[in-house]
Amino acid sequence: MSRRVLLLFVASAAVVLLPWTAYLGLTLPVRHEGQWRLAWVGFDLALVACFAGAAWLGAKRSRAAVGLLAATAALLGCDAWFDVVLSWGEPDSWISVLMAVCAELPIAALLAMHARTLLVGGMPSRELNGTDIKLHTELRPLTTALAEGPASTEELAAALDRPVADDLRALAAAGHVRKGRDGRWRFAPLDLRRPDVTAMGAEERLEYERYMDAKYDRELELLSWAAAHRDEFGPWAQGSRAGMNLTEAELARFDAEYGELVTRYCLLHPEPTAATRQLAVRWYAFPAELP
Repeated sequence: MSRRVLLLFVASAAVVLLPWTAYLGLTLPVRHEGQWRLAWVGFDLALVACFAGAAWLGAKRSRAAVGLLAATAALLGCDAWFDVVLSWGEPDSWISVLMAVCAELPIAALLAMHARTLLVGGMPSRELNGTDIKLHTELRPLTTALAEGPASTEELAAALDRPVADDLRALAAAGHVRKGRDGRWRFAPLDLRRPDVTAMGAEERLEYERYMDAKYDRELELLSWAAAHRDEFGPWAQGSRAGMNLTEAELARFDAEYGELVTRYCLLHPEPTAATRQLAVRWYAFPAELP
C-alpha cells in the first residue's frame, strides 16, 4: 500500500467514524450497569482522534505517527473484543462478530503492518548499476542544473546551450527524473544502494571501482572545502562524531535505521523552496585504527 493511499484511508476512517459516534450517542442506552453511552462514545471519539492524529502526523512524516498508529491498532483490537464479548448471546451478536472479523481486526493488522509507510513510503530503492554510473558521469552538468529546481526542457537546454531532450528521457527511463503535469522536469525520489560487487564481471567491477574512486575524491574535496568554511555556515551546518563498539549485525541495523531517517527527511521537501537550502549529508563508519 502506498503512503498516499494509506494516508487517505486513515483520514477517511476518522471522517467516517464521526457520524457513527454521533449515532451511538443518540441510540445507546444511557445506563447499562454503568455509564454505557459515555463509555462507548468516548471510546469511539478516542479512535477518531487517533485516526485524525495519525493522518496529520503521517502527512508531516513525523515518527510519532508510528506510535499513534500502533495505539490505533490496539484500540481497534479492544473495540472488537468488547463488542463481541459484551453482545455475546444477544440476538444481534453476529453483527459484532462480523464487524470484528471483516473490519476492526483487518484494519488493525493493516495499520500495524504499514505504519512505516507513512514515514518512508514513496522512495523506490534499487542497486546502483552500470547505466546509473554512465548517466551520472556523462550528464553531470544537466543534473547539476536540475538540482536548482524544476525546469522545462527549453530552460535546461538554454542553460546548457545544447539539446537535452534525449538526455532527460534517458534519466527518466532510469528513474532519476520525472516530468510533472506542469511540463517541468524534477528529480524523482530514488534510493540507490551499493551493488553486490562479488556478482560483477571483471570489466563491470573495474568501471564501478573507478566511479567510486572518483566519487570519494570529490567527497574529500567537499569535506576539505566545508572544513575551511566551517565558520561561515551559521546554523546551516551541523555535525557530530562518535566511536562505537558494534557487532557486524548491529552496524547493519544502524545503517538501515539511518537510511530510513534520511529517506524521511528527503521526502519532506522533495523540491527546493524559499525556506530550504540544499544540504550535503554524509554518514560513514569504518574500523578506526587508533594509535
